Amino acid sequence: MKKPSESITNYIYGKNPVLETISQNPKRINKIFFSQGINFDNRLKKINELAQKNSILVQFTNLNKFNKYFGVGEKKLTNINFQGVIASVSPIEYLDFDEFLNKKSDTYRKVVILDGVEDPHNFGAIIRTLAAASYDAVIVPKHRSCPINATVEKTSAGAINHIPVIKSNSLPAIVDTLKKNDWWIIAADGQSKDNYFEISYKDMNFAIILGAEGEGVSKTLLNKADFKIKIPSAFESLNVSAACAVIVYESIRQIHQM
Repeated sequence: MKKPSESITNYIYGKNPVLETISQNPKRINKIFFSQGINFDNRLKKINELAQKNSILVQFTNLNKFNKYFGVGEKKLTNINFQGVIASVSPIEYLDFDEFLNKKSDTYRKVVILDGVEDPHNFGAIIRTLAAASYDAVIVPKHRSCPINATVEKTSAGAINHIPVIKSNSLPAIVDTLKKNDWWIIAADGQSKDNYFEISYKDMNFAIILGAEGEGVSKTLLNKADFKIKIPSAFESLNVSAACAVIVYESIRQIHQM
């Protein structure tokens, strides 16, 4: 059974996030606000059509009223970043880990575990990458994790509706359970001797652990990993969302290689 997200956020904005949400999970949407005088392009027209189809209330208002209700602190919405549409939504529901683990699958499964990633732009970009690569879930800790907020939803471009999110009280316990169920654990570690492309991702269930910038993956989780990998760099290490994309698409390349 899915559990309600603990996020207090109750809105999303931008054409793609709203369109993806109303297309994939219209029950999340309580109300849609369009900017007065907005020139309806194809995406806005589609949002409006789906709102009517799903009996979702639509209201036209101006940017000042948008910011009165939705502007956060010094961060005010602009015509550029909100693109003429905002939706009031129910929080994303988290997937129960045991339900995920016990789900039958005819293919090997792959997930990413985020250890202490708290930046919403990185989190949203990671969600977008995992959805595009058809990963099965992302697992985050209850603490030291970014909440699913409007920035995450906007950065993911609506991909949050395509990838299950699992929240855990204990990542070490999650890893132990995965290992007992024949999953392989791969941890990103800048001190590793093995490059990310030197291990095999084929023919196995696996979890890739990525840590926060600066701190990296915790020693506890590193010690539980079956493989430790690094991305070679002549300058600085990549941020976590870029590193995620590099590793994830190497795994996809190998999996689909004939």
